[in-house]
Amino acid sequence: MIRSGRIAALPALGPEEADHSRAIEALIRRRIAESGGWIDFETFMDLALYAPGLGYYSAGATKFGRAGDFVTAPEMSDLFSRCVARQCAQCLEALGGGQILELGAGTGRMAAVLLGDLAQRGALPARYAILEVSADLRERQQERIAHLPENLRGRVTWLEHWPQERLEGIVLANEVLDALACQRFVVHRPEPSALGVGLDPDGALIECERPAAARARAAIASLLSDLPNALPDGYVSELCLRIEPWIAALSEVLARGIVLLFDYGLPRAHYYHPERLNGTLRCHFRQRAHDDPLTRIGLQDITAWVDFTRVAEAAAAVGLDVRGFATQAAFLLGTGIEALVAESAAPAERSRLAGEARRLLLPGEMGEAFKAMALTRRFEAPLAGFAHQDLRGSL
Repeated sequence: MIRSGRIAALPALGPEEADHSRAIEALIRRRIAESGGWIDFETFMDLALYAPGLGYYSAGATKFGRAGDFVTAPEMSDLFSRCVARQCAQCLEALGGGQILELGAGTGRMAAVLLGDLAQRGALPARYAILEVSADLRERQQERIAHLPENLRGRVTWLEHWPQERLEGIVLANEVLDALACQRFVVHRPEPSALGVGLDPDGALIECERPAAARARAAIASLLSDLPNALPDGYVSELCLRIEPWIAALSEVLARGIVLLFDYGLPRAHYYHPERLNGTLRCHFRQRAHDDPLTRIGLQDITAWVDFTRVAEAAAAVGLDVRGFATQAAFLLGTGIEALVAESAAPAERSRLAGEARRLLLPGEMGEAFKAMALTRRFEAPLAGFAHQDLRGSL
């Protein structure tokens, strides 16, 4: 057993929230019973986030922004989206036009800002498609896009599945990979264990270890053998086996163009550093980050940092080129965030934007932890966002 999953410092739940969490806990208990008393963490995380009508991303709670559980870069400041728009404009010009596909568009704020900025630059895509698996978020996106001028909102379509036709253009994914359900493991000698969820004698959910299934065991063994330093006994971390099929599906969509990924993560050697004893798993509830996935189930986000080496390997396996890898700060500087702040004529507005820029750029905020990665196919044009820094050698 690793821990019991009880935290006292988080805000109390209202009656409806408590009922919702109990309902998804009951679902998870049934799945545990059907599986012989234990499920791996990937199965638990998938249920907690995506169970129809109950999972965090399937239910209707406010997730993004200061009234929600966490703040993403597009919600923090439109400067982020305007910088992404600059990169998109450069790419669309090099492609001679094309489409944009955004994966997991949150509240739709980035899409709205992108379209407005691209319109001002005369660089609108032929279509802006949003692939959104959450019906709740899709409704919120549609409400926001409905306020755009007709020439912009008329270009936006929503998809529930990967598009059937291959596209030429740009695929955007901001904080999508971190929400893919992952395996967790514990290093032991001679063989690591899988970390999952079972029940204590009173029926409460607990984290506990079991021998890993064959696929996970092979993947964990391969990972550990690839690391430059041995990990100590008891070391806990994550392994996302869904990255490869996700990248493969993305590759099937992209005929020509670029994929821009933004997420918090590290190259493999840094991700699985011997001193990172408890992994990178984080939960977010009402602007509080903690590491207990077994509380507030269905009401809190559960994420893990991204192993960008795995992303690069998965891309190479399906014929995508890694054209850029940099910190978020370097990407934003390369796409002109300083000029966007400086162009505001009003001192008060310029001061506000400068404060937002600092949060996006500073190492202690989002600047270093978040990374940008560019994957391309049949696209050789320069990329402004990756002109300041090239971290591909660290992968």
